[in-house]
Amino acid sequence: MSKILIIYYSQSGNTKKMAELVAEGVRKEAVEVEVKDVKDTQPDELLKFDGLIIGSPTYYGSMAADIKKLLDESVKFHGQLDGKIGAAFSSSANIGGGNETTILDILNAMLIHGMIIHGDPSGDHYGAVSIGAPDNRSQKQCTRLGQRVAQLVKKINKV
Repeated sequence: MSKILIIYYSQSGNTKKMAELVAEGVRKEAVEVEVKDVKDTQPDELLKFDGLIIGSPTYYGSMAADIKKLLDESVKFHGQLDGKIGAAFSSSANIGGGNETTILDILNAMLIHGMIIHGDPSGDHYGAVSIGAPDNRSQKQCTRLGQRVAQLVKKINKV
């Protein structure tokens, strides 16, 4: 069975809520999902999953330091994530607060690992975003992100 890992960092609880919503979307596709706080995640765990979705609040236009640290430490597995599916989501305090730059920074690290990134022609193109606590629109985008990543994982793994 295909497996997806959702990793998040959340100080206010907003990004954690987004992670839970993304997991709901994954479950809609009957794909196994694990949701973990980045503080409880070791870099070698990334190897055990077919898909990896990372969520971070926006700090100065980029990802939280704990997320960056995990990605930096994942360098020792360079090439071993090749062909796995990757995605990202972000929360910020303001419109124009850096959600897209945060997501793109996470996706850049995934691309360097050789991961496959699935854009979205509708809604949040790069990954789900929220301004503060996820509102109805953000909740739908989070669920959609999880579902689309799970669909692609199944397609790639021919499940």
